[in-house]
Amino acid sequence: MNNLETSYMGIPLRSPVILGASELSTNNDTLKRAEDAGVAAIVYKSLFEEQVQLENLQHDEMLEEYNDIHAEMITLHPEIERSEIEHFLHVLRKAKESVSVPVIASLNAVNKSTWIKYAKLIEETGVDGIELNLYQTPTRFDRDGVAIESFQADIVSSVKDRLSIPVGVKLSSDYTNILNFAQQLDEAGVDGLVLFNAFFQPDIDIEKEKHRKSYNFSRRGDYKKSLRYAGMLYGRIAADICSSRGIFTGEDVIKLLLSGASCVQVVSAVYKYGTGVITDINNTISGWMERKGYNRIDDFKGKLSDSVLNKNDSVLIYKRAQYIDLILHSDTIFGEERL
Repeated sequence: MNNLETSYMGIPLRSPVILGASELSTNNDTLKRAEDAGVAAIVYKSLFEEQVQLENLQHDEMLEEYNDIHAEMITLHPEIERSEIEHFLHVLRKAKESVSVPVIASLNAVNKSTWIKYAKLIEETGVDGIELNLYQTPTRFDRDGVAIESFQADIVSSVKDRLSIPVGVKLSSDYTNILNFAQQLDEAGVDGLVLFNAFFQPDIDIEKEKHRKSYNFSRRGDYKKSLRYAGMLYGRIAADICSSRGIFTGEDVIKLLLSGASCVQVVSAVYKYGTGVITDINNTISGWMERKGYNRIDDFKGKLSDSVLNKNDSVLIYKRAQYIDLILHSDTIFGEERL
């Protein structure tokens, strides 16, 4: 197999395939199988501030349940340390110990103080890096995009300043100008950007007339927005780019590497096909590199990015050129369908 080594956030990787954050990463047996299949690193399932808050509320309710019966005992009850964050840190440490590949923690908080507090606790587990999962959808009408971005950029900068391990940020694709916000984060010193988050969207059961859980696994081809922005950011920011969402095959990964990504995160593909898909992806990349005469990923990474293409060919493929070409040649592109 060809040399598939790359790096992300300054962390050496044996291949460009990372197992993204999900329930899969909470099972150490799955992590071992992924490691044996050739995964380069693992992002452990996100810690959400809300889950800690919920557990705290449940804990308080249990303590207060018998207040009227044992009032004299309540004041003597020892202060009980909240267990959810302790449990998370414990299993995260165990996951790190169970594999030899790098383990990156994922954190999603709400309040600035909580981001910093939890990030520091996570760092103490010995993980190789941390991914700040900016999973936030607009819920208020009185906050504009500038206020939201400023708040988030300040959080990222504050966390970065307080940690010694690499810090990456997983972004939504819903910012008004992703390029500008990515540049703000780059200036704050982040080591990597993950493009993009996959939000869980609400759904409704029309027979029961109630909301229901909806698990929106990505589909092949969902990587195309990540490909576009990886291609536009490569060569223009210092942070490494990791593509995510809708990546199922080695061909998908090659496209993203050509656009400028240093690595990718896979989740839905592993859910659907098992950890063996990681081996298949790596084998496909290696075979393609051999056919093309590439010895290392760096030999072709970013070759088809906007900065490289503009420098060499003065084209606008990542801007409006594809759109205009589609319009001008629609009769050719869709000719067969119209017959």
